[in-house]
Amino acid sequence: MNHIPNPRTPLRALIVDWGGVLTGPLASTIEAWAAQDQVDLREYFALIDHWLGQEYADVHRINPIHALETGRLTVPDFEQRLKVAMEERTGRHFDGDGVVARMFSMFQHAPDMNGLVYRTRAAGIKTALLSNSWGNDYPRDGWDDMFDAAVISHEVGMRKPDPAIYAHVCEQLSVAPDECVFVDDLRGNVDAAVALGMVGIHHIGYDDTLMQVQALFDLDLQ
Repeated sequence: MNHIPNPRTPLRALIVDWGGVLTGPLASTIEAWAAQDQVDLREYFALIDHWLGQEYADVHRINPIHALETGRLTVPDFEQRLKVAMEERTGRHFDGDGVVARMFSMFQHAPDMNGLVYRTRAAGIKTALLSNSWGNDYPRDGWDDMFDAAVISHEVGMRKPDPAIYAHVCEQLSVAPDECVFVDDLRGNVDAAVALGMVGIHHIGYDDTLMQVQALFDLDLQ
């Protein structure tokens, strides 16, 4: 269930994730990359789950994903670690060089969600991007018209769901957490935002998110 705001708190800002919100779903994106690179998805996801496991939650030195997302590990170093780990798991060659760029090239622009953010800002609501990055390049064309602020994890040395990165994006917008609506396709990131007082929307599709954003800001954003 999404967080219901205090009706006495005026909402002034919309904060959105990138991958899986402003792009197509993560699952189909990863499947397309795996098909192109002939990657064993079962072993890949097992490795990712291992790296993201609770036992590594706060240990950037041994958690390559957290380290990559916060800029403590370079993309080439991450790709080498991924190559070694996948080859150990599968006994097959894994093409690590450039794998992050190949993976993120599969993300498809979601024009409906991007349009929603644009229309929300045009209606007078502050907007921001808050994204965990794998050190990848973002397609930033049009961002000046869409966002008042863009917070990318590896550029600021913090990652979702760290409370500090939510506080940072609020500072960039000059708003309090309880004045913000946060949209993400990962429930854990939404829960962390709600814990700070934001209104959370777990993004599962454009129609549902549009309905909730319109209701929360009392705007017609069709």
